[in-house]
Amino acid sequence: MMPLSLRFAARELRAGVRGFRIFLACLALGVAAIAAAGSTAEAFRQGLAGQAREILGGDLSVSTHQRRFSPGERAGLEQLGRVAWAVGSKAMAEAPSGERRLVELRGVSAGYPLAGTVGLQGAASVADAVAVRDGVAGAAVEAALLERLHLKLGDRFLVGNEPVVARAILLQEPDRLSRGFALGPRVLTSLATVEKGGFLAPGLPFAETARIALPPGASLEAGKAAVGKVVHGRRVRDRNDAAPGIRRMIDQLEYFLGFIGLASLVAGGLGVFGAVSAYLEVRKPAIATLKALGAEGALVRDIYLAQIGLLAALGVLIGLAAGAAAPLALGALVQDKLPIPALFAVYPWPLVKAAAFGLLSAAAFSLAPLGRARATPPASLFRSDLSGSLRLGPEIVGAAIAAVGLAALAIVTAPTPLAAGLMIGGVAVSFGLLWALGWGAAVAAGRLRSGAHGPLRIGLANLAGPHSAARTAAPAIGLGVALLAAVVLIQSSLLRQVSEIAPRTAPALVFTDVPGDRAQAFDAEVARAFGRRLTSDTYLRAPFVSGRISGVRGTPVDARTIRESERWAYDNDVSMSAIGPEPPSSGIVQGHWWPANYAGPPLLAMDVDVARATDVKVGDTITLSVLGRDIDARVAVLRKVEFGAFGASFPLVLTPSALAGADLRHVAIAKATKAQEAAVTRALGRDFPDVNVISVREQLEAATDLFDRVALAVRGAAAVAALAGLLVLAGAIAARARARVREAAILKVLGASRGQILAAYVLEYGLVGVIAGAAGVALGYAAAWPVVVKVFQAHWSMDWAGVAALLAGAAVFAGLGGLIAAFQALSKRPAPALRAD
Repeated sequence: MMPLSLRFAARELRAGVRGFRIFLACLALGVAAIAAAGSTAEAFRQGLAGQAREILGGDLSVSTHQRRFSPGERAGLEQLGRVAWAVGSKAMAEAPSGERRLVELRGVSAGYPLAGTVGLQGAASVADAVAVRDGVAGAAVEAALLERLHLKLGDRFLVGNEPVVARAILLQEPDRLSRGFALGPRVLTSLATVEKGGFLAPGLPFAETARIALPPGASLEAGKAAVGKVVHGRRVRDRNDAAPGIRRMIDQLEYFLGFIGLASLVAGGLGVFGAVSAYLEVRKPAIATLKALGAEGALVRDIYLAQIGLLAALGVLIGLAAGAAAPLALGALVQDKLPIPALFAVYPWPLVKAAAFGLLSAAAFSLAPLGRARATPPASLFRSDLSGSLRLGPEIVGAAIAAVGLAALAIVTAPTPLAAGLMIGGVAVSFGLLWALGWGAAVAAGRLRSGAHGPLRIGLANLAGPHSAARTAAPAIGLGVALLAAVVLIQSSLLRQVSEIAPRTAPALVFTDVPGDRAQAFDAEVARAFGRRLTSDTYLRAPFVSGRISGVRGTPVDARTIRESERWAYDNDVSMSAIGPEPPSSGIVQGHWWPANYAGPPLLAMDVDVARATDVKVGDTITLSVLGRDIDARVAVLRKVEFGAFGASFPLVLTPSALAGADLRHVAIAKATKAQEAAVTRALGRDFPDVNVISVREQLEAATDLFDRVALAVRGAAAVAALAGLLVLAGAIAARARARVREAAILKVLGASRGQILAAYVLEYGLVGVIAGAAGVALGYAAAWPVVVKVFQAHWSMDWAGVAALLAGAAVFAGLGGLIAAFQALSKRPAPALRAD
């Protein structure tokens, strides 16, 4: 036997779901966005996990920097399993024509690769591509290098001073993702060729990696422990940690896109609230009849709760289907073009999470109207009064619990709960402010209408009415505009930072591996190529060395006790320099720079962010492991280092006497035009072929292109929230359609023309769009500014064109909504419309 409430609910649903179309659309849209973000991220995670061994190049990876593995270490590692050796360095490639280009040079042993395959065009295998023929080694090179140097397969070119022949085009390396970002095209050759070319000399910035394939059934943890006993000062990763940076980026992007979907659910919540309220208003006679016949309020609530619950489940299912299908469609379109392996399929957990978000959102926004219908007496219902005040009851308590659950689920499932809490709090505050603004706009319209005439007076009167679109649609539209505005403003500021500000403030060229004993000759060569005298505002050179902070105030550093975001300078080698006179734009925050001719005990200038990680103050002693020995230096200066700017961008700077006697290589930075860049690159090939020339301009152009691609996806996701706002606007128009028809009929009878009625409605909704758009832009500004200035530490710039487009779009779409409402109202003749009531 079916409960009475379910029987009544089933009978009413036989009429269809016409009144719940906006309800279903709002729920489905938000759920689809969350499900699509989670499913896509899971596809990338599964792709990484499924190819983890190939991405790492084995089961274990052990790396050393600026030194080779010793014979004892090699023997110990080879006892653990099959080993493939690889060395990596940066070098300048030069074509016979004189064209030069920085490349990522890599030499591999005969066992490479242990896992996966190397994609080659023009050679059958790696061994065939790198084999020595006629006394010249071969190499597999990326097509970009051939294009840049105007080479073809079979041509000979120089890498440093070592001649090689391009025998194959390098299409794919299985372990490329695990090695991170590359500054230039890749050149793959044999380990012996790199050794012969002198790229592994002491002091040069190279790295050697051993990739180990463990015997079947061997434990990863046992293997890592064994590596720790064999090699010291190493970095060890296993196949479960093949690409940690990419995995972290996927987590953060998933949450950000999912958060936009959640904001769409919140914005669409007004549509849910309005749809339920409008449906219950249509059902007022049935509710009044039931109550007059003795039905209790709980029965009435349960009847409509069952209907809303069933339709909410339907909306969630529609959203889940769309969200699950979206990644599959993406995979079918761009699977072969993705830089990250992805395994597109239907994954349960992202769908379960999206369903939970959808159901909680439906409960949070639909229970309040049910509480009002339950508590309204039959007499009020027969008088068509369903606008009584909300009272505390089980429905309100349930809505509050659902809202808290919605926020808690967002925080618990986020990769960084604190950031999630701040974002949820920001959306809640923004929603509250927009709601208050809508009410304030309605009150202001009521006061202003007395001084207005004609269509404007009618529009203001409608804005001030109890069913004003300023109250119902403005918060949702404003939240959608706020999200879009935040994305647009963040994107425009960061893009301007990369494409305009950075090229002006950053060096155009970076020179590395400058021989210290020929530094003066190098300066003269650069000056000749530039055709101008070198000055400190366009050219800087300094010694370069890398080392590790091994102790603070006499205590060894334990990187595990330092927050992960600040650990970078303590668990890896960092760049250092030895500078006498205070450099330009030194950024001193505390302390005083030493005299240019200082020759006493070692002093240190330290970046304030590095110092903050271990609470270092001026006067503290820092132990540095540099060039195989420990140096105790007293902190004399704390400085703010602007990494990437034109200056001494070293986290640590020592006094020159601390490294006296060491044969240090130098680095130099320069500002140059594109023509000067090409001239100096060619000129250095004659006398300084081992000096690497890094074009910052090219890297910025690549960053701009990558940023544009990511921003496109984020803008598309943010547009979902704006679409939710438009759905709410459509819901508000649909809910008031019957009342608008009667209102238009009365205005016609009183002598209003069609043009006046059309103008009144367009003004009403257009003003709602302007108010919501302006508030949304202001909230977007408030959200974007701290992200740009505090998080990314970039220069703020206002995208006035984007802001104007958002404001105009909000006003135009809202005005079109008013136009549609007016045409609906004017579509019926006055007499039938007035007799309908």
